[in-house]
Formats: sequence, C-alpha cells, structure tokens
Amino acid sequence: MIGTTQQQLAEKVGIKFQQIQKYETGMNRVSASRLWDIAEALEVPVAHFFEGLEEKEAVEPAVDFLADKEALELIRSYYTIPENQRRRLFDLARVLSESVA
Repeated sequence: MIGTTQQQLAEKVGIKFQQIQKYETGMNRVSASRLWDIAEALEVPVAHFFEGLEEKEAVEPAVDFLADKEALELIRSYYTIPENQRRRLFDLARVLSESVA
C-alpha cells in the first residue's frame, strides 16, 4: 500500500527478504517483537495490523486460519500464482462469496 518492496522492508528490519515472504504467505508466524520492528520500518503503529479486528469479531465468529491446514495450503498456493492471474482469482472468489451471502 505504501510502495515498499519486500526487499526494502527486509533491509529496514534487518532480515532476508525470503523471511518477509514467509511472513506474508503465513508459512512462518510473526513474533510480537518482529511485528514491532516491521511497524517501525513501515512507520505505522502496531495497531495498524489489527485494524477492523473488533468489528469483524462482533459480526462473525473469529476463525484461526493459521491453525487450519487447508486454509494455509490455499494461501501458499494462492501466492505461487502470477500476480495478474491471482487478482482475477481473487475477484472470482469475491463474486462467488457474495452470491452465497
């Protein structure tokens, strides 16, 4: 959203960009201290990563997607798809989810 690449963020945080990729895809969990470092590097408050959480929990039950193996596999697969195709898949998923709501 702010135009920072994974490489730039990794350099600011002091880690390799592959680690940023693992955080982004959910392969590795982000520790509280690392989340703090990332927030500082992006110049946002840590709370930025939790915006909207309270509203979502009030509307629907919270789901721990990181504990669901199927969801993790879906996320990993999703990020292996080229970006232009991934966007089209995302749009399709949104339309399909709206049709059942």
